[in-house]
Amino acid sequence: MPVVGVEDGRFQKDITRKALLMAVLLRGSKIEHAKACKITVDGLDATEKLIEILNGWDFDAVLLAGVSFAGFNVIDPMAIHEKFGEPTIIISRTKPDNKAVKRALQRHFEDWEIRWGVFEKLGSVHRVVALASEPPIYVETVGVGVLLACNIIRALCVCSRVPEPIRVARLIARGLSLLERNNCNL
Repeated sequence: MPVVGVEDGRFQKDITRKALLMAVLLRGSKIEHAKACKITVDGLDATEKLIEILNGWDFDAVLLAGVSFAGFNVIDPMAIHEKFGEPTIIISRTKPDNKAVKRALQRHFEDWEIRWGVFEKLGSVHRVVALASEPPIYVETVGVGVLLACNIIRALCVCSRVPEPIRVARLIARGLSLLERNNCNL
């Protein structure tokens, strides 16, 4: 089953203007495609940039490492699902606190309602034990039932509670961010 994992790279708040957004398409345990682009820290371009990356890829699901990337640059999981017709599953390592998110958005962004709208469209948060020896993760789904989403997640958790497509995207994004920060030529 080809599945895309999406994660962002490291950035420094109030210093870094752009951050990496990494998408990795895994088919089984093999990387079939990997592509990074730059998104604006606290901007509103992440959904559009992810759609650009995914165009032309053949996949059965998209796994997002949360909804906020590069600070509060939100990816709209509904827009991704509507564009490609495939399930979009949001994975969080910690239980989302949407009340705190809303307060932060209201405090820091004049356009907070646009960003908050993405969070409002999401359904319930589900606690999932992906690996018996690991703490739970938290899951929200778009275009797929919770039971099927859990089966997909568990099938993709190889060496941690984080599904392999997201884990690989994170490793690549963080590694590239470190190289970039150290001014290494790629």
